[in-house]
Amino acid sequence: MSRISEFLVGLLFGLGLLLSGMADPGKVLGFLDLFGPWDPSLAFVMGGAIGVGFFAFTLAKKRTTTFLGSALHLPKTSQIDKRLVIGALLFGAGWGLAGFCPGPGLVSLASGQAKAGVFVGAMIAGMLLYEWADRYLHQARAR
Repeated sequence: MSRISEFLVGLLFGLGLLLSGMADPGKVLGFLDLFGPWDPSLAFVMGGAIGVGFFAFTLAKKRTTTFLGSALHLPKTSQIDKRLVIGALLFGAGWGLAGFCPGPGLVSLASGQAKAGVFVGAMIAGMLLYEWADRYLHQARAR
């Protein structure tokens, strides 16, 4: 049941991205282009997501299990550290250069966009590089 629910939620998310146009990198780049023909539609999508997230996390903080009965794991820290800031800057730079973030990148890849293939490949390479560097740094500190 859990995998079916995960699939359905992912499908709903992907359909929402397609219907809202957020899988189109031109739409995202239009939002980021403040000096050209600015497209504010992404701001409305973000505002809606923040609203839904606010109420969802308010409800989640009062629970110990998910709606399907499994354990609910929320972040234990709210500390903003160097790793978070660097990661956010890299995420934002990639988003601004390509017009994709991970969700829309995967949706666009599934719809056959070649640019999305390059983005997803670079995203996977970045994740693997991070894992390697993190493991290497932990081993170096342990010595």
